[in-house]
Amino acid sequence: MGRRLAAVDAQTYWMSAKIPSDQFLLYSFAGPVADVESALARIRDRARGCAELRLRVRDGNPLTYPQWVPADVTPNQFVMHAAGSSWADCLAIVAGLLSSDQLDPRIMAWRIHIFPAVENVPGAGLGTVAVVQVAHALGDGVRSSALAAWLFGRREIVSNVPASERFPGLRLPWRGYAAARAHRGLVQDTSAGSIPPQADSRPALRSNARPEGLRSIRTVIMRRSKMPGPTVTIGALAAASEALAAHLREFGDDPSLLGAEVPMARTGERRAHNHFGNVGVGLYPDLPFHERAARIAEDLEQRRRRAAHPAMVASGRASAAVPASLLRYGVKKFDMTRRSPTVTGNTVVSSVNRGPADLLFGTSPVVLTAGFPGLSPMMGVTHGVHGIGDTIAVSVHAAESTIGDIDSYAERLAAALTAQHA
Repeated sequence: MGRRLAAVDAQTYWMSAKIPSDQFLLYSFAGPVADVESALARIRDRARGCAELRLRVRDGNPLTYPQWVPADVTPNQFVMHAAGSSWADCLAIVAGLLSSDQLDPRIMAWRIHIFPAVENVPGAGLGTVAVVQVAHALGDGVRSSALAAWLFGRREIVSNVPASERFPGLRLPWRGYAAARAHRGLVQDTSAGSIPPQADSRPALRSNARPEGLRSIRTVIMRRSKMPGPTVTIGALAAASEALAAHLREFGDDPSLLGAEVPMARTGERRAHNHFGNVGVGLYPDLPFHERAARIAEDLEQRRRRAAHPAMVASGRASAAVPASLLRYGVKKFDMTRRSPTVTGNTVVSSVNRGPADLLFGTSPVVLTAGFPGLSPMMGVTHGVHGIGDTIAVSVHAAESTIGDIDSYAERLAAALTAQHA
């Protein structure tokens, strides 16, 4: 029996045909693996033991939502790359996969790329790199990280997402009315000052140019105790502010109103594979580091408070009841060529704590993990902040048209991250 995709997951699936959105979760393990086939067999067995990793999409009726249906784990979900590459070579291959080799969830919703015997792996020297590619419809950053951790031996079971309600369209009139009434309350609360106002839009900058030319990724590896700021996320945002502002000034941009788009987990029970929303925060590049970090923290807290308002919950419930045909029509009409002078953020900063360093590939322990948020027609530079154990990877994914020399930018970012401990 199939399980209907939630509206947000179906929209994510349909939009992936226009804008690539697969997630690439990179894990590096210390040392080469003596018996790769045995290690892969164990991963395959663990995948078969998790119902959420045995799903694919069935989408045959244009008037209804797609369904999650059970499927077996197949050999083509394990891709072996040539041995003997360097860390830089590995990142270059992953950068190419990010834009050119997307999954069709009707065939498979995830797969693993294995890079054996990679040289110059940070923290390992010679190591093994495994990149878990996940269709975004299957999970957001938090859920995909949990699924990957299960594959590599973590004992925490990833629970099933509850089945979507049947015939949700019948509830749309009432839910639409409830959402409108709740929105009036939000407007009143905002006017009274008890709820923060909606985040301001930002002028589009070069970092929002359409991605063209070579796409590259870089990583800056930090110890958790050396990360600046009150939290890892805020420290990374404050450092990215400094580095990106300086880089954009060299291109003639004015980054004084620089801002970031930050994925934030939604409150309440998870009812979809994707349980998050993007919020805009200021980056305040003209302030000293610690003042900047404090303002960023304040912005994030304001976004959390506004997202927790009952109007946001009511709006989400109304959106979940939109008929499939109407949602398909909206996705079909999305125009990727349209440009906007204003944006939610001038870069994306996605931050996920992937837990303790308890993962294994064969007998090799994990030494770091990284992720690379995708680019889009209005976003040419993104940042990933991913931690496992005491190791944090701050990553950059950018197109040549927006960042120019990515190595120069990565050096700026590393300097901004380490300056507070100099």
